[in-house]
Amino acid sequence: MLTRRLVALYVGLWLYGTSMAVMIRAGLGLDPWDVFHQGVAEHVPLSFGMVTALTGVVVLLAWIPLRQRPGLGTISNVVVIGVAVDVGLWIIPAAEQLWLRVLAMVVAVVVNAAATVLYIGAGMGPGPRDGLMTGLVARTGWSVWTIRTGIETSVLVTGWLLGGSVGIGTVVYAFGIGPLIQLMIPYLDGRLPGFEPTPAKEVAAVG
Repeated sequence: MLTRRLVALYVGLWLYGTSMAVMIRAGLGLDPWDVFHQGVAEHVPLSFGMVTALTGVVVLLAWIPLRQRPGLGTISNVVVIGVAVDVGLWIIPAAEQLWLRVLAMVVAVVVNAAATVLYIGAGMGPGPRDGLMTGLVARTGWSVWTIRTGIETSVLVTGWLLGGSVGIGTVVYAFGIGPLIQLMIPYLDGRLPGFEPTPAKEVAAVG
């Protein structure tokens, strides 16, 4: 099981970074955090992947007052995704024809969903940004929806003001990623521990 979890973790993280690169090359808009990463990358002499990784490190620092504990998956998230997206941007050319850009966008969202399912299924710790969300939910008592919406709206607007790409891809990602993940979970449920129900005592502790 440990080998299966590690494979799911690292394949999932690499696919996640690759899907980010494909989404960038499609040029039709990015998900909220990547709008932020791209906006920051426009103003600093760093690659997109490096900005992504450094943002993850900064977000991890916010875990300290929230008393969140990182796992192997958390640290791996910062490193692997940053490397994968830069490799993807180096290998994958920009799409030019509109139909190819749309196809690339759709493929990126689907692959991102599959990568997320693998990564969550590994059950080896949340990513920095997800941990920030769950930590704030635990500390404030506010709903997941409220916290997540607040965080993603903030990074989206900030990234857009910095020059990040907002477009139809942003909308497709926002409305498509959740249903796609939900659709894919049953294929790995029971094969990976990340989808097992949280024990009642742990739920109580978080609440």
